[in-house]
Amino acid sequence: MVRSGLLDRHIAFLEALRGAGLSVSLAEDLDAIAALTAVDWSERGTIHDAYAATLVKKHAQRPTFDTLFDLYFPRLVGEGATSLGDEAGEDADDETVRDNAQALADFRAELLEAMVAGDEETLARLAVEAVARFGAMPGRGPGLSSWSAYTALQRVSPADLTEQIVAALLAEGRVDGEAQRSAGRRVGGFTRRVEDDARRRIAEEKGPDHVANVAVRPTIDRLDFMAARRSDVEEMRREIYPLARRLATRLTQEHHARRRGPLDFRRTVRASISTGGVPLVTHHKPKRPHRTELVVLCDVSGSVANFAQFTLLLVFALRDQFQKVRAFTFIDHVHEVTEHFRPGADVADVMADLAASTSHAALWGRTNYGRAFTKFQENHADAVGPKSSLLILGDARSNYSDLALDVLRDLAGAARHSWWLNPEHTRHWDTGDSAATAYGDVVPMVECRNLTQLGEFVHDIL
Repeated sequence: MVRSGLLDRHIAFLEALRGAGLSVSLAEDLDAIAALTAVDWSERGTIHDAYAATLVKKHAQRPTFDTLFDLYFPRLVGEGATSLGDEAGEDADDETVRDNAQALADFRAELLEAMVAGDEETLARLAVEAVARFGAMPGRGPGLSSWSAYTALQRVSPADLTEQIVAALLAEGRVDGEAQRSAGRRVGGFTRRVEDDARRRIAEEKGPDHVANVAVRPTIDRLDFMAARRSDVEEMRREIYPLARRLATRLTQEHHARRRGPLDFRRTVRASISTGGVPLVTHHKPKRPHRTELVVLCDVSGSVANFAQFTLLLVFALRDQFQKVRAFTFIDHVHEVTEHFRPGADVADVMADLAASTSHAALWGRTNYGRAFTKFQENHADAVGPKSSLLILGDARSNYSDLALDVLRDLAGAARHSWWLNPEHTRHWDTGDSAATAYGDVVPMVECRNLTQLGEFVHDIL
């Protein structure tokens, strides 16, 4: 039996989705196949929508899905039906004609005209042409060549056309703000098309699996806190409260399911006398409600600031699940920030207050865990008691200073429970000035690098 390769491509696509953090079950796999058998295969957009409808569960996962779909089911192969050779005839074989000053000027003129007109079809063709003409990176041998969106965009420089696009749109009667926004969207859209086409060409040469492993960013809930860009931080900020709501709902359901206490053996046996000794009805002891008092002590130095802020936001979004929450930040000095988490406060305001309070957490400007633990014990010893749990957030890098392990041991001994979340990968622990193992011997240390791990940890401690 001859296989078309389509099934292998489908399986590889699903594996890439799972590798990027999308949970795709076998049932959803079968749903996708059923959907694909019911749609028209002549329209790529229809196939794309059928896959998305059956495999994507969250809006935040959609960009990752779209990127991987373009890799495994590309819009073009090579340069497509409108190759440069078809358009430019014999001159296309001459590299000096494909890429020289005149070719670049002509290309930019055509690009400007298409952007002003908002001609999506022409912009898509020009993006392919930009990579082919200006983004080729010849290798030392067959199969070693590559493509660079960065090189193509540096040559074409679409951002430099923004003022001309705005001027053209104003001449059409647009107002200034609208023209600026339209020009920005069109330049950004063309830039993304160039990046997508460079990725497609590299995938053709090296395989989509290779590109999916090294060039596709994971979904926002699996993106490392310490690798997040400004745009990622904004998206994480929007995701933190939906994550808190999902966690709260899940916790409520689980607490409701576990509302019965342990088995009351004596009452159960006594009741079984009426049924000949068969315990048809079981009786349980009432369950004592217990909620944790949480004390959070977090490092807010530059390298782990994002991680600390998101963890604090999630904890305070779930504050109803705790009896009491107090939070302290430190770099080499301790500062209480509990007051910033007001009920109903805007997330952006809380983040801004936390950032402003960072100056109170540093006297010398260098992270010093030992000094921070000592000051915390001196100034806030009443915060930790037998009813409270201590949560420490930080990368355990103390600039080779005194670790104050005895002080930390006293704090952990005074608390009911203690945990330490470290945003670094475990393979980086104990490298350089990291004291992860030394602190981990006193307080159990857990790797927590993204929102998924953070959500799972908070769920487990509640």
